Amino acid sequence: MAKDKTAYVCEECGYTNSKWLGQCPSCKEWNTLFETVPTKPMAEAAPLGDAPVYLKDVSMEYTARWKTGFAELDRVLGDGVVEGSVVLAGGEPGIGKSTLFLQVADAMARCGKRALYITGEESLRQIRLRANRLKCGGDVLLLSQTEVQSCIARIRQTAPDFIVIDSIQTMYSSRLGPAAGSLSQIKECAAQLTREAKTSGAAVFIIGHVTKEGAIAGPRAVEHMVDTVLYFEGERQGTFRILRAVKNRFGSTNEIGVFDMREDGMHEVENPSGLLLGERAKEASGSCVYPAIEGTRPVLLEIQALVSPTSFQMPRRMAAGIDYNRMALMVAVLEKRMGLKLYTQDVYLNVAGGIRLAQPAADLAMAASIASSFRDAAISDVAAMGEVGLTGEIRAVGQVEKRLAECAKMGFNRAVIPKSNLAGLKVPRGLEVHGVRHVFDALEILIK
Repeated sequence: MAKDKTAYVCEECGYTNSKWLGQCPSCKEWNTLFETVPTKPMAEAAPLGDAPVYLKDVSMEYTARWKTGFAELDRVLGDGVVEGSVVLAGGEPGIGKSTLFLQVADAMARCGKRALYITGEESLRQIRLRANRLKCGGDVLLLSQTEVQSCIARIRQTAPDFIVIDSIQTMYSSRLGPAAGSLSQIKECAAQLTREAKTSGAAVFIIGHVTKEGAIAGPRAVEHMVDTVLYFEGERQGTFRILRAVKNRFGSTNEIGVFDMREDGMHEVENPSGLLLGERAKEASGSCVYPAIEGTRPVLLEIQALVSPTSFQMPRRMAAGIDYNRMALMVAVLEKRMGLKLYTQDVYLNVAGGIRLAQPAADLAMAASIASSFRDAAISDVAAMGEVGLTGEIRAVGQVEKRLAECAKMGFNRAVIPKSNLAGLKVPRGLEVHGVRHVFDALEILIK
């Protein structure tokens, strides 16, 4: 019997060679080539499969969505789970990924769906102990398996509607040489699970761990295969959790869901603005409220700043939850256009609640919080929004009416917005809106 020929494949870039090499000639990485057994070519021609159809003949029938039992998760997914979709969920260890999706699997089972939870990290007894703590029923199918072909065989046997894979880093294909968790194994396992989801119509949720940089391990090789990518955010020591969609073929991107992680599982937060502003010290300096738009939802966030005299030759600048370069830009504008002597001050900026902001509309709130701390003057019951240019001008922002409606809902009586956004604006009752053209005008209103 002839021996199967082997090949050596780089787990970083996919380069293939007939012999082992210490360094990959393609990506120049060391010790990344692993032995694999290539699949044998089929003796006969492959079937043609489905015939191509014209675009105008494609059915427009709406695909029903399944509710997960969590309105916050449904919001992030685009109003529910789509049949045959594949969702990749990543987050730090202990942040609540397994807890949430075990609860979701239980909710789906209670609604009459056949749910299968495949675990490669924990034993079935450990899953049962967590289920007892979460008060889950016993109608979820459990499978402890790490070989992907065996998992797919069980999926075909049980024909579930909803599948959870916990986690993709523990899965491996016996046809590949590298150990579980390598890039080539993650790519192969994700591809096989995606193919099975599209064929069977089952919704598959794949849980993935994150690297030290905060990205899902092997993300660039997996994200393009799946339909939706979710990220868990939040401090492990705290209970506040944010589920963010960074890719979604069936809904809005950058949508967020807010959860509170307690002993008996994940609980939805229906009013994130109230939770985020609940501990705000209204009379303290260095705090300004910014009405952000996360996906389709307006959320009031507190931007905090601390400005204090430096004891070093070069002042320190630190930013948490916001782009450092954007903060440095606001400091430079305040120094040049407002005459604030921040070059002798340490400046620390933070977004309360662990939220990460990447919106130019937060510029004015950043500048106001820094100026408030520098002057030691509080900003009370005023929200601010607007992009600040290098000359100090305040530029227009989008979805102003949604932002102002959230401000009025949370009891704010004043708001500062760009002057160019006033045209045709419907102002909520009880809210006084000030339109400004320059950061100087804005600070005159915000800081008394």
